[in-house]
Amino acid sequence: MLSVAVPAAVLGVAAATRLIGIEHPGELVFDETYYVKDAESLRQLGYEGRWPDGANELWAAGTPGSPSELASFIAHPPLGKWIIALGLGALGPENSASWRLGTAVAGVVLVGLVMLLAHLLFTRLVLTGIAGLLIAIDGNAIVMSRVALLDGILALLIVLAVIFTVLDRRQVRRSLDAWLAERRASDPPRSTDWGPAFWARPWLFVAGVTFGLATGVKWSALYLLAAFAVLTVVADAIDRKRAGVAIWSSGTLLRQAPISFVLMIPGALAAHLLTWWGWFVTSGGYGRTREVTDENRLPGILGSLPDALQNWWEYQTAIYGYHVNESSPHNYEAPAIGWPLLLRPTYMHYSDLGNGTAEAITGIPNPFIWWGSVAAVITIIGLLIAFAIRRMRGHTGPTLPADGWAIAVVLTGVFAGWLPWLLYPERTMFFFYTIVITPFLVLALTMLLGRVLGQPDDPAPRRALGATIVLVLMLFLLAVSAFFLPLWTGIPTPIELIQLRYWLPTWI
Repeated sequence: MLSVAVPAAVLGVAAATRLIGIEHPGELVFDETYYVKDAESLRQLGYEGRWPDGANELWAAGTPGSPSELASFIAHPPLGKWIIALGLGALGPENSASWRLGTAVAGVVLVGLVMLLAHLLFTRLVLTGIAGLLIAIDGNAIVMSRVALLDGILALLIVLAVIFTVLDRRQVRRSLDAWLAERRASDPPRSTDWGPAFWARPWLFVAGVTFGLATGVKWSALYLLAAFAVLTVVADAIDRKRAGVAIWSSGTLLRQAPISFVLMIPGALAAHLLTWWGWFVTSGGYGRTREVTDENRLPGILGSLPDALQNWWEYQTAIYGYHVNESSPHNYEAPAIGWPLLLRPTYMHYSDLGNGTAEAITGIPNPFIWWGSVAAVITIIGLLIAFAIRRMRGHTGPTLPADGWAIAVVLTGVFAGWLPWLLYPERTMFFFYTIVITPFLVLALTMLLGRVLGQPDDPAPRRALGATIVLVLMLFLLAVSAFFLPLWTGIPTPIELIQLRYWLPTWI
């Protein structure tokens, strides 16, 4: 019963914080001005057309109208906007709730997926519930579900792809054990020196497809695809070494890694191309009907591709140029180097209502969840270093807060979603990009809370103390989230009370 009640209760909290009142405000906020209108354009034209001046006012009035058929240059792939379009189709673009319905549902599903990933990694119901509740009540996750931006959808697909990667690891370990047992039981025993070459890895294929879909929302998913592909190869090598395969490193790199590449990468590319189907099946998209001549044909083997694919490639090149050169100043830009300190969360909306009240929407996370999660990552890294040093010296301990695979998954998600942004210090970037790493941060915090809780075989007083500490902490985090809720949902609030929630001057 608890195995159903706990996730259901957490999902109920997630649904309430994400769906209630999403029609407010009844105007396009922040980058909704791009993505909602692009989504409606996709619904009507199959590609992103241009909207007339004053379109935002028409949307706010409930009469959005239609875009022109003249193509607009768009900097992000279309899948996230197609998901927003599902909400527009369900409720009608005249209803402001429809603008955000797709991202709100995605936000609720994200909470469910985080619980599933936590259960796969930690196999303890209490930790499953803790991980889900942490992200269900986090401000950044709530806000990114209540505004029609792309990053919450991106986070959903990334977590789903990681779940498939974890399921692949489970299957590979079972298959490796069975392969080794069959070889050793044969008469005479057959060599296991190089290890097997597994083609039957459906979860790895599905993970690649899902990562490809994620890149169809935002290109930054490529970093996580690359990181988890490398992690898969490393895990293959470690599992072979532990199983006693003699030539485990070469066997992984020369036998399994090429197969894993074939299983993962072509499917990712095909899935990404599929997200552009609207651009391919229509003729009005940006650059769609550019005439391919000898002068502008792509070099090398790319020049033999059909004209549509060459034009698509040119479009991607233009998008890449835009992203690497984007450095327009913005009041709420937040360089990635400052993300761990929570220096500059993104203000989405502010309106002075008069009479000393205002409504605001800002993507401030629950500060204690955020800073606690960052501290958890640092602590886990410290424990890993201490563990490695003691192992090299031939000593045992200290114990780790989870098995090595779970730690690797969590840290890979955190650093693959953060470190690449440090490569572009001149680029304009925003704190809300961190929604992609938030699931992995809360999993890191959940790991340490699991350590505080103790193990089932610990003495009863130890477990009781741990449970009390964690319960008090969770109640405290719930209270902090309730305190910040007006800034996440746009509830009209006295201005002086809004100011009480600006704990750092850079939050304003």
